[in-house]
Amino acid sequence: MTDEFETNIDRILAAAMRQSEKIEADIIAHPENYRVLTGDRPTGRLHIGHYFGSLKNRVRLSKLGVPTMIVIADYQVLTDHDAFDRISENTRQLVIDYLSAGIEPGDTVSIFPHSHVPEANQLMVPFLTLVSNAELSRNPTVKDEIAKSEVALNAGMYTYPVHQAVDILFCKGNVVPVGKDQLPHLEMARVIARRFNARFCKQADPVFPEPHALLSATPMIMGLDGSAKMSKSLGNTVMLSATEDETARLIKKAKTDQDRHITYDPKNRPEVANLLRIISLCTGDDPAAVAERIGDGGGGALKAMVTEALNEELRPLRTHRAELEQQPELIRRVLNDGVERARAIAQKTLAEVRHVMNMEI
Repeated sequence: MTDEFETNIDRILAAAMRQSEKIEADIIAHPENYRVLTGDRPTGRLHIGHYFGSLKNRVRLSKLGVPTMIVIADYQVLTDHDAFDRISENTRQLVIDYLSAGIEPGDTVSIFPHSHVPEANQLMVPFLTLVSNAELSRNPTVKDEIAKSEVALNAGMYTYPVHQAVDILFCKGNVVPVGKDQLPHLEMARVIARRFNARFCKQADPVFPEPHALLSATPMIMGLDGSAKMSKSLGNTVMLSATEDETARLIKKAKTDQDRHITYDPKNRPEVANLLRIISLCTGDDPAAVAERIGDGGGGALKAMVTEALNEELRPLRTHRAELEQQPELIRRVLNDGVERARAIAQKTLAEVRHVMNMEI
């Protein structure tokens, strides 16, 4: 990542939080002033961590009338997953999860795989000229992959942050909903936008806005096994597509602790606190108040309440999801329409880029 980000991380985080609060206040009154870019890699169906962490917020923003671009980052699957044979099906399942949660594609909401928007991907080359190898090596995601990989890091993973900048900037997204741990990726996009405008737009208006973070207020959902984060690869999730019985079986296996009296103590009882937060996210009740109601009921009562709250929250979504599974043509149409809208935006942006870079013919 940039030297600026590494040496001033606290300042940048504080500034991002202040800016996020301003955007949150303004976006309700002036949704037309913003364009949200968000998305997922098609590595499988979504789970409740995705749902509470980002999907519900996407639905909220889109229903406010905020123009929203949802990218399915299929190229990025190739950087660290040998799963190309499932990309198409996983893409379809992502769209089903989006629609069943309440996303409504149309003039202001587009869902598209970025491999089908060639005009956007043409921005990759000029963007790569604006960052150094050292900056890429310092990106936290790249550093982590280098540290844990037993084989040579491929160039796709190495340039992953730049491709994310392409996804954000091609549509001139100026708001990106992220968690605090994702700020380095967004900072790379901000740096690229700033450098592009400074280098190529001296005699013209800036082409790219510097995107801002809309920081999530939802706490991270831990895995049911007590690991740091709910993850499909660790098998510690509750998928949105799970049945109510499957949900009950999964929650029954969730890790708690030996203390029968239930209290909300995130520091000393993280697994119990995580389950209480899930109930809170479903019901809107304060997790400490939920813990007080359970009292000496122990882990069994806690898990029963989690199961009931989750199944109640997800029942309408799951009903809608089952209906969408039987409508493959609808899913295909959503993707084709999204690609068409994304390409129209990308073509316009690419024309502006060629103009300021003196590459018109």
